Amino acid sequence: MNVVIRFFFRALRRLLMPFMLAYAALSKPKPVTRSKEEQAKVDAACRQLTLYQFASCPFCIKVKKQIHGLALPISMKNTQKDAGAREELERGGGRVKVPCLKIVHDGGREEWMYESDDINRYLKERFAV
Repeated sequence: MNVVIRFFFRALRRLLMPFMLAYAALSKPKPVTRSKEEQAKVDAACRQLTLYQFASCPFCIKVKKQIHGLALPISMKNTQKDAGAREELERGGGRVKVPCLKIVHDGGREEWMYESDDINRYLKERFAV
């Protein structure tokens, strides 16, 4: 039964994927504008962030819209197409679930944030203009 349910949702996601990707492309917010100095600071801070995601995930789209709106150059890893990224996510975060934001704090401590609302709240609090 579990296999049937998994197959159903995988087929549904493939069917809806073109619509979700079109929605993501057409509904991007206008990015904020910062001075060059402020943007340079944001760029440096974003080097400590990595978003684990995949293109047709609606929650990932929600987070990527926030990233675009805040003009954040966060590196992204696609866990569907990159087995290494999937393995990193499972090894570091403890589970394979997207979206997941990996935050490397000063001193090297890693934090793995999973929920899209939590990720968006964190990004807004840290980088909002």
